[in-house]
Amino acid sequence: MRKRLKQALVLAVAIGVLSGCASEEEAVQMATLPAVTNQFTPVQDWTRSIDDGVQHFYSRLVPVTGYGKLYVASRNGLIEALDPVTGQLVWEHQIDAEESAKLSGGLSVAYNKVFVGSENAEVIALDAETGEEAWRAKVDGEVLAKPLADEGMVMVNTSRGILQAMDAQTGATKWQISSEVPTLTLRGDSAPVSISGGVFWGQANGRLAGAYIQNGQLIWQQPVGQPQGATEIDRLVDVDASPVIDGGRLYTAGYNGNLIAIDLRSGQQVWKRNYSSATDFVIESGVLYLVTAEDHLVAVDIRSGTELWKNSELSYRILSAPAVIGGRLVVGDSLGYLHWLDPLNGEFVAQQQTDGSGISVPPLALNDGYLVVTREGKLSKMHLP
Repeated sequence: MRKRLKQALVLAVAIGVLSGCASEEEAVQMATLPAVTNQFTPVQDWTRSIDDGVQHFYSRLVPVTGYGKLYVASRNGLIEALDPVTGQLVWEHQIDAEESAKLSGGLSVAYNKVFVGSENAEVIALDAETGEEAWRAKVDGEVLAKPLADEGMVMVNTSRGILQAMDAQTGATKWQISSEVPTLTLRGDSAPVSISGGVFWGQANGRLAGAYIQNGQLIWQQPVGQPQGATEIDRLVDVDASPVIDGGRLYTAGYNGNLIAIDLRSGQQVWKRNYSSATDFVIESGVLYLVTAEDHLVAVDIRSGTELWKNSELSYRILSAPAVIGGRLVVGDSLGYLHWLDPLNGEFVAQQQTDGSGISVPPLALNDGYLVVTREGKLSKMHLP
């Protein structure tokens, strides 16, 4: 039976427990809260709650905007469409399930539908205007990453190493691609991305793959990391971060692997740097911002892979993926703090506290501000002065 571990901190603690080595446990202690002099104070526009949120579970339910609405979801299956300006409810839908809906992968919006995946091995499509369920399809494995909609299809990367494509209107399966999954993997999967008729996704075996959307034929596979070490934990090489496409290149990162730039046409490596990460990253104005496995923040020039700066003051605070909002870099942590940094040098410019339940997904940039979602489901629409 395959085993799935949670990300960076839980994995690091597990290493210390398994080895019985006190010094290793000490090495992964959470960094103390940095002392920051705020250069600005965000202003709250509205707040509300979405059920009980995701609590302590691994559910990456990132809110999404589309068709003039803001869509949010809870792990227990409540999906809401809100007015992004006022926070007023437009519609809500409770997904039926025998116990819990266990929503974990989503949300995505396309073809006038809202798509979400679950740990119950289901993909569910709702009408984006009314919230009514359009279809529900079984897939082969848990859906932990958000679905991708393109070329009239919806694609999900499941926990069993299967990329499955379904018709966006009916949910009927079009094709599947299987990959080898090691005995032990991290808890999480790479969300697929697409461009020009091709789909690209990370795999638990340490590779990045590309395929044609229309027929599921593989284009190429590129190793991101190679298993090394004597134990299964040492040999973890998951590519769980979602790839990012910028210009003619695709960027990807792997756990116990590397940060790699790949030429999209040839599939050949342009440059490679030794960074281990299982967290999504972001590219803005020619700079790639990455959270490493140790929760260090690094900025890398996407042309050459040169490190521009590194901030290690948030080590093992279990950071969310980074976002760029209002010209600042921001990440959330497991104690419910937002940390704002100057993207030019990585220095702190502000610190923002939420409800203390933790932040597992990055803030969502909106036209007139941003949205923060905590693990307990508190939604806060804010703007920078």
